[in-house]
Amino acid sequence: MDFDVAFVLVAATAVAGVVWGVDALIFSRQRRGDPAGEAKEPVIVEYARSFFPVLLVVLVLRSFIVEPFRIPSGSMMPTLLVGDFILVNKFSYGIRWPVLNTKFFDTGEPARGDVAVFRYPRQPQLDYIKRIVGLPGDHIAYYNKTLYINGQEIELSKAGPYRTPSGVSQSAMVFGESLGEVTHDVLITPAKFGLEGEWIVPTGHYFVMGDNRDNSNDGRYWGYVPEDHLVGRAFMIWMNWDWGGEGILWSRIGNMIN
Repeated sequence: MDFDVAFVLVAATAVAGVVWGVDALIFSRQRRGDPAGEAKEPVIVEYARSFFPVLLVVLVLRSFIVEPFRIPSGSMMPTLLVGDFILVNKFSYGIRWPVLNTKFFDTGEPARGDVAVFRYPRQPQLDYIKRIVGLPGDHIAYYNKTLYINGQEIELSKAGPYRTPSGVSQSAMVFGESLGEVTHDVLITPAKFGLEGEWIVPTGHYFVMGDNRDNSNDGRYWGYVPEDHLVGRAFMIWMNWDWGGEGILWSRIGNMIN
């Protein structure tokens, strides 16, 4: 069963607020009027009064300002590694109500090159992270490990073989790529085949790809990301911990995401 953090947080905040509010308006007055002074605040009210402000602050921060995520796969290598803990700007693409995910205040639009978190169209309870390469109306093509946007080839500048943080050389090669104002690295594995084809991005949708071009389940395989599925723009790595690999990679902490 998938754990809906947003729903649980909203529900917990609402319950704590109602318990504290009802007690403050009704039952606390009765306790103050007790001539014997024996009426005590119930434990549940004490917990509600203590936790409600904390839950409310967390709810506001997580829903409207910034939300943490953990990278579980290598589809965005070399930009993001397994075990990276990232922060996502929740108001980059508009402020949305928690749980409902409906936008009520427009603050901006996605730009080509953004690293975006979104709800996976085929399974919306899952969060995915990819790079936006296609905007509404764009014609996207991918052939011979080369990206074309509206007929223009996006040139790759070869940087060299990819090495893991521990220095182990891999079969993949690192290339530099520029999308709009964003310059970033991508991984290309010469001996591995990735899906090729052409796509026209519908109105209100975006086309995304992983930076690990030959090892990414992205828009080439399942289509487009609807605008209302966007969660926010990833902007910083605040922690790295790979339980099955190198442990903490201190050099990644605090890195900005391009």
